[in-house]
Amino acid sequence: MKIIKFYVLSKNKRSQIIKATIAIILIILIIIGTFIIIKESQKQKYVIYNGKNLDENKYPQYKELIDNLQEKHPNWTFTLFYTKLDWNEVILNEGHQDGREYPLNLIPDSSNYPEDWKCEIDKDKKFDNGTWLCASNKAICYQMDPRNILNEDNIFQFKELKYEDGAQTKEGIESITEGTFLEGNSITNALIEAGKNANLDPYFIASRLIQEQGRKGTTLSLGYEYKEKTVYNPFNIRAIGNSKEEILENAANYAYENGWDTLEKALIGGVEFVKEGYINKGQNTLYLQKFDIVNKDEKLYQNQYMQNLLAPTSEASNMLEIYEISNTVDKKANFIIPLYENIPEEISER
Repeated sequence: MKIIKFYVLSKNKRSQIIKATIAIILIILIIIGTFIIIKESQKQKYVIYNGKNLDENKYPQYKELIDNLQEKHPNWTFTLFYTKLDWNEVILNEGHQDGREYPLNLIPDSSNYPEDWKCEIDKDKKFDNGTWLCASNKAICYQMDPRNILNEDNIFQFKELKYEDGAQTKEGIESITEGTFLEGNSITNALIEAGKNANLDPYFIASRLIQEQGRKGTTLSLGYEYKEKTVYNPFNIRAIGNSKEEILENAANYAYENGWDTLEKALIGGVEFVKEGYINKGQNTLYLQKFDIVNKDEKLYQNQYMQNLLAPTSEASNMLEIYEISNTVDKKANFIIPLYENIPEEISER
């Protein structure tokens, strides 16, 4: 009898252990499942806009602006980019902070801009080549607020920068490069070919080059003597520093190391640099190359092509001009629209 009783007790205990183990496993699975759900809810996503799938309460004034553009340009499509980023945190991170050596955003030292567009920390301190000032959070808000861009004049900041057969033409390139350092049949063909090979909009390439070099070009696009060799760097890659000499030397050294001893080589190499360094990381609009809000590489606010806060505006203007001159503005095009959490109901003012 004692032996049988011992056996029964052991069986009950084993049953309790099994139940406890199952309960622990279930708890662990629930914790893991909850973590995955939270992780997925924070994951950035892209959704094609269909006219009905935009929450106007969470993202005020977006819908009307997009619908107006859609009505005027039926061939255009719009992709909603849910950044899952809080608007105030974005502005805080883009703004200049104590301990940060170089501001992420600069504005020209010019009376054309309001006094409160200068940041508080380094209000009158000069940066870059001595003609730039640190941008304030107010200026950044105005330039980053997508609702200030959802109009015909500025929308090309959001254009997906991919090659569209028939939308970009040789005539279009020639129209914008006439009278510039890019003028000439060989350069035009190089721009078209580079865009096609990299699946990049050639109009964007031309606009970026004119943005970086001006219409007449600079030393880096016309040829710079460096270590007994003439080098070219029209994209201004690695052109950083606090003096003209330092900026030129850094950019020239990059060109030298990459063997860019002709403008054509520099164009091809620069396009590849933009593709690898930005497009492939999800920064495939002018806006996204200026403001690194794409979390594809799990890094934010670090991979920004330029400090010039106003660059996307002027580049978009150049692109729009090319499309209008070549009569291709109404061709197929997709625009990626960033959506921020807790964005104010009122559109940011200048």
